This record gives sequence, structure tokens and C-alpha cells, in this order.
Amino acid sequence: MSETSERPQPPQDFDALRATILERRSELPKRLTQVAAYALDHPDDIAFGTAASIALSADVQPSTLVRFAQHFGFDGFSGLQLLFRARLRERTSTYEERLRALEQNSTALAESTMIFNGFIAAAHRSIDAIGAAVDPEGFERAVSLLAQADTIYLLAKRRSYPISSYMAYAFGKLKVRCQLVGTAAGIDDDLLAMAGPRDAAFAISFAPYASESAAQARTLAGRGVPVVSLTDSAFSPLAECSREWFEVVEADHAGFRSLSASMAFAMALTVSIAEKRRRAQDEVSQAG
Repeated sequence: MSETSERPQPPQDFDALRATILERRSELPKRLTQVAAYALDHPDDIAFGTAASIALSADVQPSTLVRFAQHFGFDGFSGLQLLFRARLRERTSTYEERLRALEQNSTALAESTMIFNGFIAAAHRSIDAIGAAVDPEGFERAVSLLAQADTIYLLAKRRSYPISSYMAYAFGKLKVRCQLVGTAAGIDDDLLAMAGPRDAAFAISFAPYASESAAQARTLAGRGVPVVSLTDSAFSPLAECSREWFEVVEADHAGFRSLSASMAFAMALTVSIAEKRRRAQDEVSQAG
């Protein structure tokens, strides 16, 4: 019998693959176990990365990725990767599809309560995860960088916009000069043209990434304006142009993702910047 005929049928979606990996993990060789652990812990990296970059991150040879894929019935690594990309498409499904998913998974008797509890549970998971995900030293560097800026430009679109909007409100109350980019008048480019090296920017974008936010961040970085960003993957377009960037992945309920952890991060950053500026001003006053 040929190797192809002996190969099992591959799982049809990410959840099936995950269940199969967990079921067969005790029989996997050491290197395949290593790949399996990495794949389940970093599914977005598997979806976006190249075989070479994934192998480097997982500390295995690229050929091991191929063996891993074939072990679970795929012809090669690219076939396995398509499954991970399909998972991302499901995460960014339309709101109509998400509502149908809620209807299918709820009972008529306690539907609203189930929805409420589901979102509370997702918020808890998000908050729990961000505590371990954010590097304290990196956070301190970001605060110092933004606190020194004459003006902080806030870049965000779509789902990320409420975060920047609330930061602008809080900065106003805290007497920190900022500029919220995303005006109804359509003068974003004119506003950004005034930014210089003594200013800084805070950009926010989550998958599917807003191309306009990424372009604005790259433009500012190219002019010497330091950029700090909040995103959800090392492969985000914001990561490559930011002095400091932070990865926050919100847990979802039925495909809906709130901004629980992202908003907590943004407000901690906002208040920390204001406090650092206040202390710096006090030191200047005392020295004078």
C-alpha cells in the first residue's frame, strides 16, 4: 500500500485539528509534539508566517513542519496552513453570521442570560491574558516615549476607534496635548503633516487591519515621529514600523470580540503618561 493511501483524512477545520492533536499527543514524536504545542499556542503565526519563520520560532527544521502536516493527513504544510487561515476568516465573519451562531447555541429560556454570561467570561479571559502578555519594561519605555511628546497623535479606524476616542477624552481631562486622527472633515493628512520628531503617535489596529492606519503609522515613522502601537499579532503591519508595540488578543464570544483588555491597556497607558508628565513638571518646578 502506498504512503498516500495510508495517510488519514485531514481534519476539516481548526477545532477538529485541535481535538485530533490533543487526542493523539501521547503518540507524537518529540519534534512533532513541539510543533503541535507551538501551533495551538500561536495559531495566527501559523496562518501568516512562512515555513522558514515558523520553523525558526518553533525551534524546528522546516522539514519538521511538513512531517507534522503529513502526520495529520495533509499533502504538505501549505494545506495545513489553509486551515489556520480559514480559522481567521471565521473570526472575522459578518455580524449576521455571528447572530445566527448565537441563535444556534442559545436556549429560548435563558438566551439573554447566556449571552451576558458569555461576554463576561470572554472579558475575564482577555483581562487575565493581557497581564502575562505585556512586558513591563516595554510598557515603561512606551510611557516614557509618549510622555516626552509635545503632541500625541492617536491613529485608529473601525473597531479600534472607540479606544483612541476615549483616550483623547481622557488626555483632555488630564491636560495632555493630543490629536485624534479620524475627522469627519477628512483632513487627516493635513493634521499628520504637522507632526514632527518632537511629537509621537499611538496607533491601534486589529485583524483585519485598517490599511489607512498602517499607512499613516508608516508615514509618521518615516518622518522620524516615534510610533507606539497596540495590535494583535507579530505579523501586524503596525509592528514593523513601531518603536514599541504590544500584542493583545481579545477572547471572543460567538465570534464577537469586545475591547475589554484593549481598553484597560489604553487607559493604563493614558494615565501613566499623564503621571510621568506631572512628575517631570514637578521636578522642573522644584529645581527652579
